[in-house]
Formats: sequence, C-alpha cells, structure tokens
Amino acid sequence: MSNAVPHTFAITVDPADIDFMGHVNNASYLKWVQDAVVDHWRAFAPVEAVKQYLWVATTHSITYRRPTFLEDTVIAHVILEKVQGARAFYETVIKRGEDVLAEVKSSWCCLDASTLRPARLARELVEKFLPSAE
Repeated sequence: MSNAVPHTFAITVDPADIDFMGHVNNASYLKWVQDAVVDHWRAFAPVEAVKQYLWVATTHSITYRRPTFLEDTVIAHVILEKVQGARAFYETVIKRGEDVLAEVKSSWCCLDASTLRPARLARELVEKFLPSAE
C-alpha cells in the first residue's frame, strides 16, 4: 500500500483539444499529464527545490477507458508511486466524476536546472511526497 500524498489537478477541456471525431485528441492527454505532474511537484516541493530541479518525461503508457468531450468536468488524480535515483514513477488517473477516462503510468527524470544533468533528490525532499520513504 502506497503512502504517497495524493494530488488532484483540474483540467479545462479547450476547443483545441477536440479532434475530428468530436472528442479529446490523444495528444491532449499527454499535455494534461505533464501539467498535472508538474503541478504536483510545485504543490509539495519547497520553492528552492522548484528552482533547482526540472522534470522531463521519459515514458508514458496510456490506457484510454472512455472518450472525453468539450463540456466535461475533468480531474487528474496524481500519485507518485516511487522515486528511484533520479527517476520518479507516477500514476495519473483522469476522471469525469466517478468515470475513469484514462489511466496513465509515466516515468520522469529529475534534472539539475543549471546543468540539465540527472539529479537525485535528497531523502528529506522525497519524504514530502512519500512520507517515511525508505
């Protein structure tokens, strides 16, 4: 059982997100996950850490469950599953009410903002996201 601090991120479906079939285009989900994970980082990390570190996605695996439409109220539920070295592993569930629209597993690499090289986070910082992390 994860001890991760959950985070929610409200998503606004923009007319530009809608494709020729009348629902949200796949590419928009990637942007939403990027925005939600970065918002999670900014919500829990100290201001100094936000300035010191950047995050880049290394993989996304998306399972689409239901289509999303322009007028939908959408929330991303973000959970940091684990941090391993300079990598973080997230699960983001995008929902409309109780309906799961998409489930996303993603991995991210932490970069030092000045060198743009991979950077490990201090244990104290990781514990802000994963209390009692080992």
